[in-house]
Amino acid sequence: MNAEKSGNIYGKAQKSGVPIVAVAPMMDWTDRHCRFFHRQLSSRALLYTEMIVADAAIHGDRQRLLGFEAGEHPVALQLGGSDPAKLAEAARIGEGFGYDEINLNCGCPSDRVQSGTFGACLMRTPDLVADCVAAMKGAVRIPVTVKCRIGVDEQDPEPALDTLADRVFAAGADALWVHARKAWLQGLSPRENRDVPPLDYGRVYRLKRRFSEKFIGINGGVQTLAEAQDHLRHVDGVMLGRAAYHTPAILAGVDAMLGAQGEPVDFADLLETMAAYADAHVANGGRLSHVARHMVGLFHGQPGARRFRQILSTVANHADAGSGVLRRAFAAIETGRERQAA
Repeated sequence: MNAEKSGNIYGKAQKSGVPIVAVAPMMDWTDRHCRFFHRQLSSRALLYTEMIVADAAIHGDRQRLLGFEAGEHPVALQLGGSDPAKLAEAARIGEGFGYDEINLNCGCPSDRVQSGTFGACLMRTPDLVADCVAAMKGAVRIPVTVKCRIGVDEQDPEPALDTLADRVFAAGADALWVHARKAWLQGLSPRENRDVPPLDYGRVYRLKRRFSEKFIGINGGVQTLAEAQDHLRHVDGVMLGRAAYHTPAILAGVDAMLGAQGEPVDFADLLETMAAYADAHVANGGRLSHVARHMVGLFHGQPGARRFRQILSTVANHADAGSGVLRRAFAAIETGRERQAA
């Protein structure tokens, strides 16, 4: 399944009234192999890279960090940083690679990100965030967006989020994606920040009412497409995070939810596509596990899923593993279904 390069996805969404469903940027998860796999399940979902630090995009191995398959479109590059000039340069590089959007991370709470003075701690410096957005907007023609929290630490989410939104939209941001949970930068780990404090979806809904003409998307704790549809009564887009990664079959329903016509996902075709992709990756010196690890949850809750997970979690890690391991794993699902039907 291939998705065409999308143009300005936010302009199209605002004009058509069709919302955007995205897979959130997730460190160590949404790499190019994950995105290729997710694209086979949905042609319409907006996919995000892991956060790439601006310095790495400028000085690092660009092909390794930024390269992606043409079929991944629409795909957005998330950048981390707080230096407007460096972010502008990294955005130019990203546009050159063909990304459909540049997104600035103002939501990650990890110590590593805080030590670089970016991520969620940027919620405290909305004027600096606006400077970063303005610099990136001046450097590229594709949309520039921001992903943030509703606040950090002792901040009151009402004025904190409004102030950030005021600044970034005034600087030209095309969209604001809001994780509907405060981030605690001291005393909680990034893992704990996923669940504490409670989500406050109402705060994001109020932001949308205030910015009725701007694109506001919501992120945080969305487990099902039914929940996504409920949110879309209030906002313009929904990001799926861990649910899309741990139970990726959820993405197979995104296109129909967005009104796209087409055939449902054929899992036999999916196997052939992923097998060919994995063989090419292995032939280029990669490991099957780089691809297979993202597929482990595909058949969550179905007959044969446990054996499927076991094969992809163990056998796929062998140094000489190839696409035959994927075929064995998919065969376990067929066997499970046959046993259930017997």
